[in-house]
Amino acid sequence: MKAVSHRRAGGMLPRKRGIARLIVLLAGVALVTVASRRAEAQVSSGNAKNGKQIYTNYGCFECHGREGQGSVLSGPRIAPHPTQFSVFVKYIRQPKGQMPPYTKKVVSDAELADIYAFLQSLPQPPDPKSIPLLSSDSGAHKSK
Repeated sequence: MKAVSHRRAGGMLPRKRGIARLIVLLAGVALVTVASRRAEAQVSSGNAKNGKQIYTNYGCFECHGREGQGSVLSGPRIAPHPTQFSVFVKYIRQPKGQMPPYTKKVVSDAELADIYAFLQSLPQPPDPKSIPLLSSDSGAHKSK
């Protein structure tokens, strides 16, 4: 009788193949974690004051408003809580809509970190219910 081989066509035992896949997966997670920590470090070193100046100089306000509030007629709201920094950078580098791309030759990663810091520094807008003119309790809405 011949001995039955437990090896498959790929040459590796199923268990070893599973371990190899796990190692590749863990290495990928480690790379993503390192990249994420670098991005976080860059964001935390961002200068909001400089970011406001860059935001103005590059004309971001023309579509997104002076406070990142956006408009249905131009660009979306991007402040006070912008998306994750890595997503923010990717979109600025390779936008999907009408926004022009800003390559590293135009805006550096450090400048984007400053813009991001500026957007994060903006206060939350007031609740519309707290604005008398917009409140349903406003005297302007009451009939005489």
